[in-house]
Amino acid sequence: MGALDEGRLNLELELETGIKNACIDLAFEHQPETLAIQDAVKLLLQGLHEDVNREGIKKTPFRVAKALREGTRGYKLKVKEYVQSALFPEAGLEDGIGQAGGVGGLVVVRDLDHYSYCESCLLPFHVRCHVGYVPSEQRVLGLSKFSRVADVFAKRLQEPQGLADDICSALHHWVKPSGVAVVLQCSHIHFPCLDVKSLSDNGFVKLMVSSGSGVFEDEGSSLWGEFLSFLKLKGVKTEALCGSVKKEWCPSVKTSSEEEDPEMVSAVVSILKSLGEDPSREGLIATPSRFLKWMMNFQNVNLEMKLNGVNGVKANGEVKLHCELNLPFWSMCEHHLLPFYGVVHIGYYCGEGYSHKSLMKSIVHFYGFKLQVQERMTRQIAETLSPLVGGDVIVVAEAGHTCMISRGIEKFGSSTATIAVLGQFSNDGSARAEFLDKIHATAALKADASSPF
Repeated sequence: MGALDEGRLNLELELETGIKNACIDLAFEHQPETLAIQDAVKLLLQGLHEDVNREGIKKTPFRVAKALREGTRGYKLKVKEYVQSALFPEAGLEDGIGQAGGVGGLVVVRDLDHYSYCESCLLPFHVRCHVGYVPSEQRVLGLSKFSRVADVFAKRLQEPQGLADDICSALHHWVKPSGVAVVLQCSHIHFPCLDVKSLSDNGFVKLMVSSGSGVFEDEGSSLWGEFLSFLKLKGVKTEALCGSVKKEWCPSVKTSSEEEDPEMVSAVVSILKSLGEDPSREGLIATPSRFLKWMMNFQNVNLEMKLNGVNGVKANGEVKLHCELNLPFWSMCEHHLLPFYGVVHIGYYCGEGYSHKSLMKSIVHFYGFKLQVQERMTRQIAETLSPLVGGDVIVVAEAGHTCMISRGIEKFGSSTATIAVLGQFSNDGSARAEFLDKIHATAALKADASSPF
């Protein structure tokens, strides 16, 4: 697929030369864009029936504004500032001898991890970028700059193919090689379902796309094959490349539309404008509705918590440790309005023949679908279960947080575990150890749930 789309490239050149920050002398918190996003987020929180003055979310509007503006800073970054100072002279081989160095030698840079914001729903998605290029004119680009260039375009509202084309076009324009090849592995979280029976599908939607320029225009060429062979050495399953077929990958595109609050829609439109985007462009027209569809999953309402007639009395006779493991959950971080998701493990003592799995699922579901923090959710599940199972309960939650990897420190692959113990588990180390061994034995957090690749 050719990457040199004149429209996208011309827009980039305009951004390179024309963007000026009128608020450069103002502190971040006083800039009009920051204030506008904060006002919009307050309105959205009120639409979720939240008290915007309660401790925990009082500063959420500012944190969201900071995260969104940092996550879309690419609109103000300039590719040439990274590239022009990092083109180094490197001799090649003489004509007829071979290909290497600064003339004709294939260079492949793999596994560049980035996060971008999906233009269809405003949720972050993970990008693993691989770049190959053939240097020309006896010069090469400093290796660290490939990640810099990818970040310029990842830090915008994007969709996978457009992102691949942007990276490819920019490298071809500013480096002027014989050709550039880009492969992206993209992973987007599934949209959760309020139906507890459907909650187990908490993995990722995955898509692999490619873009090529110059000598890489033909993706059936032997040179493309060589590039892909270097990716296969790292375990990349290149047969998953979607080719030239247009594929709708964002889960929000497949969800049904519902009646929306016009004020909340206007708030999301205001956010898009404050990020420097045009809400009327084709890829963003339906974005406010899709983003609200996601957010309204977490409005502060009382979901049904089925207690199934549990009377809270321990069974007579011998009791033993019972475990309910890998109960999936979805939640939204109340600090940044970004999703976190994973599994909950519960241990408790009761007699033979007792099973409270449906009860456990209902309680996890109830406390997950809220604006939350993981520590609180873990405690709430334990405190709710304790009187229902005789007082002795241990709860472990394991989760991936998009606020850890799509902003700030960007710690890819990180996960968080929290624990709450009541009754016997609070002072019996052997009981806790027995329960933790059960988690380890069943491969608690599956690879597909904890890692996008």
